[in-house]
Amino acid sequence: MLVTNLKQPWIADQGDGTFKNPILYADYSDPDVIRVGSDFYMTASSFAHLPGLPILHSKDLVNWELIGHAVTSLDSLPGYDKPRHGDGVWAPSIRYHDGKFWIFFSAPDEGIFMTTADHPAGPWAPLHCVKEVKGWIDPCPFWDEDGQAYLVHAFARSRCGIKHRLQLLRMSPDGKELLGEGHLLYDGEQHHPTMEGPKVYKRNGYYYVFAPAGGVATGWQTILRSKDIYGPYEDRIVLHQGSTDVNGPHQGGWVELESGESWFIHFQDKDAYGRIVHLQPVRWVDDWPLMGVNPDENGVGEPVLRMKKPDVGGEYPVAVPATSDDFAEQRLGLQWQWQANPQQAWYALGEKESHLRLYAVPTQESGNGNVPTLYAAPQLLMQKLPAPAFTATAKLSFEPDAPGDRSGLIVFGLKYAGLGLIKDDGGSVKLAYWTGDEQSETVAWQGEELTGTVFLRVTVAEGALCSFSFSTDGDQFEPVGQPFTAKEGRWVGAKVGVFAANMQRSGSRGYVDVDWFEVSE
Repeated sequence: MLVTNLKQPWIADQGDGTFKNPILYADYSDPDVIRVGSDFYMTASSFAHLPGLPILHSKDLVNWELIGHAVTSLDSLPGYDKPRHGDGVWAPSIRYHDGKFWIFFSAPDEGIFMTTADHPAGPWAPLHCVKEVKGWIDPCPFWDEDGQAYLVHAFARSRCGIKHRLQLLRMSPDGKELLGEGHLLYDGEQHHPTMEGPKVYKRNGYYYVFAPAGGVATGWQTILRSKDIYGPYEDRIVLHQGSTDVNGPHQGGWVELESGESWFIHFQDKDAYGRIVHLQPVRWVDDWPLMGVNPDENGVGEPVLRMKKPDVGGEYPVAVPATSDDFAEQRLGLQWQWQANPQQAWYALGEKESHLRLYAVPTQESGNGNVPTLYAAPQLLMQKLPAPAFTATAKLSFEPDAPGDRSGLIVFGLKYAGLGLIKDDGGSVKLAYWTGDEQSETVAWQGEELTGTVFLRVTVAEGALCSFSFSTDGDQFEPVGQPFTAKEGRWVGAKVGVFAANMQRSGSRGYVDVDWFEVSE
């Protein structure tokens, strides 16, 4: 994909043997991580954005590359041909067992699912439904030394009326079914409310359940410990915000290195930026993990902002997940996701050399059933915000056909803003800037008639303040509209990308050719 000399807007590796947090300033929500030999692999929630279950690879826990996805579509589940904001793939667990990679996740309305692969980049097996059930979330498998297999999960009160509790079930060793009745592993309502996201480990004869509690934006990391997998469990808080600015530090995965070091990856909720990823050192004291640093010596860790990189026995090149794309290959870059199950009718690669063609397919009904808005459009092609401040620029050529054809650049969440070209009822094509949400959309600025190639840009400043501009020569950019503060989506951060649509829901042969999409400082 696109290789440029543009400086990446966020690099965790400081080049001097240290790293800064977050290691990924992007919405890799509910991360889980494993080590296999000298390699590390991470996955994260993807909700209804597709392809889903991103797979990232690292050699040092600091520098990460996106290498694939475990789910290309959710076509085996009903309803995902349309956007289902906030549904789909919730918190996953990734494991390596019996020579295979395994991922378990829940779709909160459909059940618990599992997939396996011989190589983490794929291909991954079709989804297998382990249990069809509503409201059982955040599953984590565990295979014990005696050959017994188990699964621990939490509950979503919005789906099943239960909250704060973790349940343990026996599982068939092949991971395909749950056995017998569930066992209440822990009830956190009194001391650890909103307990969820459990991850199960065994060390020094203890079973550990790492479980976040206290809520996404305000919570802490709880550790449960027992000599028996069925309990009873002792509990301890091992990581909280303390005096830092890192709110709600919890939910992630623990890894032990070949060097003997331990590290914990977790997220922090940052509103429009989503759930960004941090890395904390872990010390073991009396068989309890202590995460981060402990400046007040109260036994509860606080997040670090900068620290010596993990001891992995070597130095590795700086790496970040891809953002820019020149569309020179016959597949989309791995950074791109659609709002629903991908359809071939939405796009093409190679119709024009080194261009992405997006077709102006009709929008779907919005939440109010009348006014068409892009909130309901499945064909938006977007990626995560990659840094607190950055610039995204797209070069495109619009070839509209029918009135209502539209294409452009968009920043999307519960509210959205876009800059692009619109063909009106009179046949004119004009540049326009608009804002909208599920219920309505407003054209806030409209320029003179414009045809041919146009360069569209959004400059994002700290606080997710987005300023749009355009150029006809790629050199001089003219600002348009009022700055827009990006808004998070349903359980996800805001996203940025390109699209084509017909806003009058009519048939059209219109399209836009996107030459490139660049992300820089």
